[in-house]
Amino acid sequence: MSLQTDEEKLLIQSHFEDLLNSCTRCTSPEDKELVVKAFNLANEAHKGVRRKSGEPYILHPIAVAKIVTSEIGLGAKAVACALMHDVVEDTDYTIEDIERIFGKKIASIIDGLTKITDVFDANSTIQAENFRKILLTLADDIRVILIKLADRLHNMRTLESLPATKQMKIASETIYLYAPLAHRLGLYAIKTELEDLSLKYRYPQVYEEIRSKIADNEKRRVQLINHFSLPIIQKLEENNIDFEISGRPKSVYSVWKKMQTKNVSFEEIYDLLAVRIVFNPYPHIPEKTQCWHIYSLITDIYKPKPDRLRDWVSTPKANGYEALHCTVMGPDGKWVEVQIRSRRMDEIAERGFAAHWRYKEMDATSQENELDKWIRRVREMLENPQENALEFLDEFKLNLFTSEIIVFTPKGETRSLPKGATALDFAYEIHTEVGNRAIGAKVNHKLVPLSYQLNTGDQVEIITAASQKPTWELLNFATTAKAKAAIKNALKGEVKNRIEKGQQLLEEKLLEMGIQPSSRVFKKILPAYEVSSKDELYAKIGSGLINLDNLKKILKKNTQSKWIKYWKLQLGFGAKKVEPESEIQTKYDLKKPIVLGADTDSDNPSYLVANCCNPIPGDEVIGYLSPDDIVIVHKATCAEAVRLMAQHGDKIVAAKWTTQKALSFLARVEVNGMDRIGIISELTKVISDELMVNIRKFHIESHDGIFEGFIDLYVHDVTHLNNLILNIMKVKGMENVRRMDKFDD
Repeated sequence: MSLQTDEEKLLIQSHFEDLLNSCTRCTSPEDKELVVKAFNLANEAHKGVRRKSGEPYILHPIAVAKIVTSEIGLGAKAVACALMHDVVEDTDYTIEDIERIFGKKIASIIDGLTKITDVFDANSTIQAENFRKILLTLADDIRVILIKLADRLHNMRTLESLPATKQMKIASETIYLYAPLAHRLGLYAIKTELEDLSLKYRYPQVYEEIRSKIADNEKRRVQLINHFSLPIIQKLEENNIDFEISGRPKSVYSVWKKMQTKNVSFEEIYDLLAVRIVFNPYPHIPEKTQCWHIYSLITDIYKPKPDRLRDWVSTPKANGYEALHCTVMGPDGKWVEVQIRSRRMDEIAERGFAAHWRYKEMDATSQENELDKWIRRVREMLENPQENALEFLDEFKLNLFTSEIIVFTPKGETRSLPKGATALDFAYEIHTEVGNRAIGAKVNHKLVPLSYQLNTGDQVEIITAASQKPTWELLNFATTAKAKAAIKNALKGEVKNRIEKGQQLLEEKLLEMGIQPSSRVFKKILPAYEVSSKDELYAKIGSGLINLDNLKKILKKNTQSKWIKYWKLQLGFGAKKVEPESEIQTKYDLKKPIVLGADTDSDNPSYLVANCCNPIPGDEVIGYLSPDDIVIVHKATCAEAVRLMAQHGDKIVAAKWTTQKALSFLARVEVNGMDRIGIISELTKVISDELMVNIRKFHIESHDGIFEGFIDLYVHDVTHLNNLILNIMKVKGMENVRRMDKFDD
């Protein structure tokens, strides 16, 4: 611990005064007094402590508090909590001390913000439990999550002082959970910055390349937007509309994401122009009516693209977002997206939750909107959290960060459900008992099964029967957390008896075969029956869903083999776990990179290549240390790697390739083009004879003058593969050649 210099004390004071001036909602003397009191306590508690960058630690809470007030728009209590958000975790102060000094409300918010440092069950991680605890406070106070997002944003802004492995872990966690959460809470500006910063630290070169291209194109883009906007400005002024019009710049991340998903170049993406019109509405005329009036004036000038009209003023998004989006043909033959928003809509879009609640306070008659419903759904979900924190985390992300569909009840009431929701999910959305008794549904007056996937605009009627009870099979038709939790609760009573019965049946069967139940036996049985735990296995045996007639065959299979695909099921991706006959334990220093490329073919490898992305030398990679002490190597861009870094940051190890050209790695290239006589023999000749590359598998199909397929090849590294692709592209008639990451070995 080091003392603060006079210069640093002046720096801290000037930062704090800047915060006080920014706090537009700290209007009363009591508000200012609370903020000063919180600052004094935090400053004293963190005295002498420094961040990794070397600056006094207190500058971090001040910066978080400034984001909370000036970028999110919260008031004095939230600013006070932001100033003290690390006090309980990092200093000698306790929650009881905070409650005694500041009262119950502030203490409960800080408790929600305090990270959990205990070690939880083996299947959990600290990050997952921490996130779950924050969500539990959602039922009491939304400010916890807003302050947490501000904390994460400042950490991302100052990430350069941390080592590269830490940067990768925090950036992955951010893109996996915090950016989608900011989006769901309507914090567009914060979401965009979190996404951009995450990209900057995950793929620095890609980020810099796109950022510089955007800067280079800015002048031309501004000219095009000015040319497009001029007639609109004149038309709106003629109609006495008070408005602002601006070009909406695309974020680096959004450009990169579209390049990835659409597999197109920067130029094709960046050609899409967008402008935003924000108007100050006239009183006594509904804002929705004024949005449509502006839309009508614009389409008098430019022809609209009918399938690109997005009406979020009639049905706002689940995060409270309201706007009217249309795409029109501009004067230069380019499509231009136009966003139309009122001043209130714009503030809610940029500041999200805080603005939503402020407007709600002004209007006492306002109804529960989509955002309120979302909070209610989070609360319902938290009432039945799974015991496993990681399961809970995945369930939360799956159900609450997906896009929404709007469906109707028989009486015409609307219900919001996640995209991909089924008729069974709708039944449980109406009421738990309706779901439990459901036997089928009518969608748009046609009879459909409960597994039927709903679409926006469907009218749904659930058919029930008094004798119907939930079954395990129903879990396959449920996608929402509410439906799954309700089915599991209904089945809980029966499960205990089924588990006992199943255990008895299995043990009797093993006894007949002269085998004692052991961990090695279960490591064969669990994946074979596609279950993830002993209890699930027992329950399915007990309920007759699993037949043990083929047990002997399963246990005989690969008895001598050292490869058991057990944790593929446990961890959700397709690498293979090594189970050596002798229980050899390897230990890794997670601070040192593992060197790859030396022992891929040995009987007891120290690492394995993940089947979900199949990295080869030259790819940027990370290692994940599995519970069995085997490092699984993923491409850094792999979605599974991002999930692992977000949820198991403490199990990530840096990895680097050796430069041994003697080793070969399997890669797959997808090919398609115009079919002609002799093209396949020419293709194989180029690969085998000219490039001296071994082909492992060759699969080509031809139809209607087009051929398509894939080739599995052994290559040394990425450079070797890229050269190979370039040479294959030279074959006459070849249209497209690209590397495929995911394929069966």
